[in-house]
Amino acid sequence: MKENEEGFSQVAITLIEHYDCVYYVDINTGHYTCLVPMKVMERVGAPFHGDDFFSDLKNCAEKFIHQNDLDSFNQTFDKELTQEQISKSKSFSVIYRVLIDGRLIHMRHSVFLCHDKEHVLCCLENIEEEFQKNEILRKNLESAKRMARFDELTGVRNKNAFKEFSKSIDLKLKEKKDYRFGIIMCDMNDLKLINDTRGHNFGDEAIQQTSRMICNIFVHSPVFRIGGDEFVIILTYSDYENRESLLENLKEESFMNKQSRSGPVVACGMAVYEPDTNDDFAKVFERADKSMYENKKEVKSMNLKQVFRDMDKIEKQISPERKRLLDGLFGALCTVSGGGYVYLNDMRYDFSRWSLPLVDDFNMQSEYMYHAENLWQEKVHPDDLIAYRNAVDAVLCGTTDMMMPLTYRARKGDGTYALLTTRGFILSDNKGNADYFGGIIIPV
Repeated sequence: MKENEEGFSQVAITLIEHYDCVYYVDINTGHYTCLVPMKVMERVGAPFHGDDFFSDLKNCAEKFIHQNDLDSFNQTFDKELTQEQISKSKSFSVIYRVLIDGRLIHMRHSVFLCHDKEHVLCCLENIEEEFQKNEILRKNLESAKRMARFDELTGVRNKNAFKEFSKSIDLKLKEKKDYRFGIIMCDMNDLKLINDTRGHNFGDEAIQQTSRMICNIFVHSPVFRIGGDEFVIILTYSDYENRESLLENLKEESFMNKQSRSGPVVACGMAVYEPDTNDDFAKVFERADKSMYENKKEVKSMNLKQVFRDMDKIEKQISPERKRLLDGLFGALCTVSGGGYVYLNDMRYDFSRWSLPLVDDFNMQSEYMYHAENLWQEKVHPDDLIAYRNAVDAVLCGTTDMMMPLTYRARKGDGTYALLTTRGFILSDNKGNADYFGGIIIPV
């Protein structure tokens, strides 16, 4: 027995050394003594000994415990509740805030049942430093979790977040069959072409522009980037109610961007959850994805020449006025060509003028031609044709106003191949719409 008492004394000494303030309290009578006084307790008028610990503690608490923590503190340190809790667990602790020298400090108040089972040690510990470290860790963890769910380039949610969100919708569908949502799948056009012809930095900027365009239209719905050029909108709230008009807004803005080459072009498709035909989120997503690919074919097939040529309103043959304008621009282009071959195409009529030396050297049909681009492509060396088409498409698909210098081989009239460098460009009208496509071809 004596060895046990000595061991308990060592434990008590250890506790006393560890805490900022320790009270030794008779759990039955309420008599108490402060073994380790805390200066701040003296300043707020807390007694260091007395006959009713729990009453004195409540009276003192009002002087320094944060008001929002006071009710919880008083309920926890009710005498009967303390006796009941300590008999079950032999120890417990609570955390609350105290006001010390004008600033809030987090304190841990721990209660331990002594060896004689008639006394408790009430121990106060300043844990503000520990709390701040934990708070930093918590914020860092939240930030890491948030970063793991958001796309670094665009700031919208990423594929991980999309998977989590889709699972949450499946859970809702099991609980509530009439839950309403829709999905819009978007795919940005010509990202690979942009990266290959203008570089990945320009491609990243185009992705960011696409994200902004989508988010500006669907302001009440979460937007996810699930791939390099793929975005998904989960339609909610008023966006769901106005889904048809918002989808048309997206298509119209995309169409205008293609016309003016002033922004991103996206293909998009929509599907809405139908309880009678859809089992889960994946089925709706598949329908939206299929609809998007159908729209993608339409967008891909629409080039600038088709956009600007309305055969019901514009004559098939170029008008004299437009031809004079073409000649004037062609002359100006020849002046700055530096001796290279020149070509200029009126995109409304697909009518172009070519330098006479080029016509002679490469055995072209005439100085003036309709659909000359197809004729010129027949001259390009088969091994260079893909690179040539990609460079031209980059301009005609609206990804750039200026074609980067392209070196390729073209077949001359005598059957030999000449090495050429071409730089093409777009001339727009005063509304920003593409009007002419031209360039300078320089023999290397």
